[in-house]
Amino acid sequence: MSQQFHYQNDTRVISSSLLDNSSAEFCARFRKFQRRDTQCQAFVKRVIMSRLFKIIMISTVTLNAFFVVLWTDYNTKYNLFRLFEVSELIFVSIYSSEFCMKLYVDPINYWKDGYNLLDVIIIVTIFIPYGLHRFKGKHYPYLNIADGMQSLRILKLITYSRGIRTLITAVGQTAYIVASVLILFFVLMFIFAILGFCLFGTPDRGDLNNWGNLAVAFFTLFSLATVDGWTDLQEQLDNRNLALSRTFTIIFILLATFIFLSMFVGVMIIHTEASFKKFKLELMAERHMALMGEKQVILRRQQEEVSRLMQMQKNADYKSFSELVENFKRTLQHTDPMVLDDFGTSLPFIDVYLSTLDNQDATIYKLQELYYEIAHVLSLMLEDLPQKKRSQTSENSEET
Repeated sequence: MSQQFHYQNDTRVISSSLLDNSSAEFCARFRKFQRRDTQCQAFVKRVIMSRLFKIIMISTVTLNAFFVVLWTDYNTKYNLFRLFEVSELIFVSIYSSEFCMKLYVDPINYWKDGYNLLDVIIIVTIFIPYGLHRFKGKHYPYLNIADGMQSLRILKLITYSRGIRTLITAVGQTAYIVASVLILFFVLMFIFAILGFCLFGTPDRGDLNNWGNLAVAFFTLFSLATVDGWTDLQEQLDNRNLALSRTFTIIFILLATFIFLSMFVGVMIIHTEASFKKFKLELMAERHMALMGEKQVILRRQQEEVSRLMQMQKNADYKSFSELVENFKRTLQHTDPMVLDDFGTSLPFIDVYLSTLDNQDATIYKLQELYYEIAHVLSLMLEDLPQKKRSQTSENSEET
């Protein structure tokens, strides 16, 4: 028996090792596999990630939701039956094309994203009514449920809305805390349901409609927790002169509504606010990265221009670098961007910048001289003006 047992263990070890080796070899071969349609894949990926594609998909989902609303009215559905059929074919074609394009771009990592799995579930629900029509007929009793599930199509907006995804992420992060709060709330309701059944569920003079069994007691406590019609429930207890009824109701409402439900709302608000702050930081980081990319492009182009000018100085018959700078300044415009990061510490740029400052100083000096000349001329005009008036008055007196 021991030899047979060792033999079985050896065979299991050998078979498991062979399986591990084969799986590792398969994974290694799959990683080494390279697609030959990389250009087409890159093109389809650019199309999917483009802003125009996202706008088209959001518009399609919104229009489909509008048609679903119109479809709920019987008269509109009867009058526009052909339009609904054609639009349904168009919507299903667009959704299927989107699924095929995303699956074509990345067939492995596509299934690792939860939002992509949500899209797959929506596409499956889209084709369920067609399958039931085909195999079960138009009079299948559960066909209305399949038609009602088509409202799930609007969930495709989650894929293209970062704000909604941030909110869902916040809800997912609070799942553990929320579950703990709900468990405590259930324990509280269990205790008070047993206590309420024992106090108010007696067959002789108790309230059997609200406290007759444990299920009804749970439903009554849920109404008390939401503070919906609790005065009517308490009035029924008061009519039967049940002792401790008001104390029981007040204590449960204080614990359930003002503690547990407030705790639940507070936890959700705190984690949602933290998620939105993280979302804003991510947006700022993305904008900063985009700005840094643009600055690097401008910096690279400016460095290439300066290198080209240096090469021109070596090859051409320029007497000095200042002459080269003067020729370069004639090509500059006031709208040309300039990045003063790393490039601003180079000697050629400092030479160009200082010469530009010299020209600005010369221009300001000329403007000051012109201003002084204008002020001097105006002062002379003001001095000559009274003399002319005196001469005119004297001439007038002589004539008289």
